[in-house]
Order: sequence, then structure tokens, then C-alpha cells
Amino acid sequence: MLGRLIFLTLILIASAARAQTPVFDLHVHLWKGDVSLREYEAQLKAAGQEVAGFGAMWFGGPNQALQGQPEQVRAANDNLIALAAKNPKVMPIATVHPYDGAAAVAELERVAARGIKVLKLHPHTQKFDAADPRVLQLAQRAGELGVTMLFDNASIVPGDCEKLFNLALNAPKTKFIFAHLGGLNFRFWNILKAARTAQGLFADNIYFDISAIVVIVAASPIEAEFVWTIRNVGVDHVLFGSDYPQYSLEQNARALERLSLDEGEKTKIRFENAQKLFGLTKLSR
Repeated sequence: MLGRLIFLTLILIASAARAQTPVFDLHVHLWKGDVSLREYEAQLKAAGQEVAGFGAMWFGGPNQALQGQPEQVRAANDNLIALAAKNPKVMPIATVHPYDGAAAVAELERVAARGIKVLKLHPHTQKFDAADPRVLQLAQRAGELGVTMLFDNASIVPGDCEKLFNLALNAPKTKFIFAHLGGLNFRFWNILKAARTAQGLFADNIYFDISAIVVIVAASPIEAEFVWTIRNVGVDHVLFGSDYPQYSLEQNARALERLSLDEGEKTKIRFENAQKLFGLTKLSR
């Protein structure tokens, strides 16, 4: 009887700890601006969830940031920045098209001056090759400006992980976040454990978000391998996200909870790693 009481007490303590842990959702698509924001907030409320903040991007899905549209991209970036100014929990994530060359670099510089911390690029949606020299030029300039580069990394384009790995090697002063941890090709990223042992090769500048992929992998036959990969890439380099509206925060939170990571590791993923990377202020519930 005493053993059962101790077990139940530990469960309650763990549940209370989770309730007090703030959450930062890195991966939210606001395709319809303020309308999408209200829908996202309504979904959180219906699920009884709160977030300390979230990274919001305007493009992807039906809103593709295509080459040769710098004025439209600029206007959309400005709209998102304005939306964030009215909503303190929103961290705006801008975009450009790397094939726009000098215009893309100029837009990066402009939004960085306006406080943008993250630039999102999507090789599949935007139809560019991550190995193109224009991508490297943009990434290097982002590093000089202190802007983190967020790339889709769902492994839906050929050579996705390999190209992004080499991009990070060639831009060592830039911090990168690769979304979805390589998708179902997440095993590739275990190479980082070896890369860290190669003197002068790897600047340890790669981070990941596990949005969507954690939902797919949790409760699957490869769940243990996914946890192994998270630890090999470094728990300190893994961030939480939802990939709203395709997936909900609740789905991702439940999937993360299922993984056989300890509570300290999950706390880092939910909030602390984003807090350190972006300089966030911890908000109380």
C-alpha cells in the first residue's frame, strides 16, 4: 500500500511539474494572418493549453513565397511584423526567396533591422536547391546579422539532409534550425555525434524542431530510435513545435510526453532551448 502511495505521489509531482513548464511553439503557420492567429488561439483554449510564445510564419501551404516576387514578400513580412507588434506572444518569422539574390539579401537586412530573429526557407515549397550558392550567401549574411535560419527538413526533396548538413558546415557562424528533424530520414542526423569529434569540422550550429514528426513517430516501432537520435544530436539542440494548422499543439505535446525522455529533457525541449536560442523571457502561467 505504501509503495502504491509513493508511486501515485511521484505521478502527481511529475504532472504538477509539467503543468508549470512553459511551452514555446516554434512552428505556427498563420496563412491568413489575424484570422489564423485567432483560430490557433481558439484551438489552444479548446484544448486547455497555454503557450509562453510561438514562432509565426506567413508562408507555406497555399501561400508560396516564389521567386521574383520581392515586393509581395516584403509586404507579407511587414504584415506579420505588424501582427506581432499587437500580440506579444508572437515571434515573427520572415522569409525571402534565395534566388532573388541581392534583393533577398537586402530584405534579410531590412527585416533584421526591424527585429526579426528567424528567417524561414522551404526548399520544396519555394522550389530552390539548398546547395545553390545563393542560399549559402544568404545564410552567411544571416549569421553576420545574428539571424537564425529555419529550414524545412522533412526529407521530401532529394538529398535534403545531406545538403543542409553541408550548408551548415559552410556557414559556421550561422545558427540553423532544421524543422521536423529530417522527417522519417531522422537517422541521418546521428552523424552529428561523429561530426563533433572531427577537429575543425563542425561548429555545433545545428538545431532541430520536432514538430509533426514526433506525432508520426510516437507509438511507432521506431520510437526508441527517435529518442536515441534526439540524444545523439543533443537534447540542448532540440525545440518544440506544432506545425499548425496541419497538426495541433495538443497532438505534439501528447506525443512528446510519450517519449522515454526524462522530465528535465522534455522541459528543455518545451521551452528552455528556445529561451536560450532566442533570448526569450520566461512568462508565468
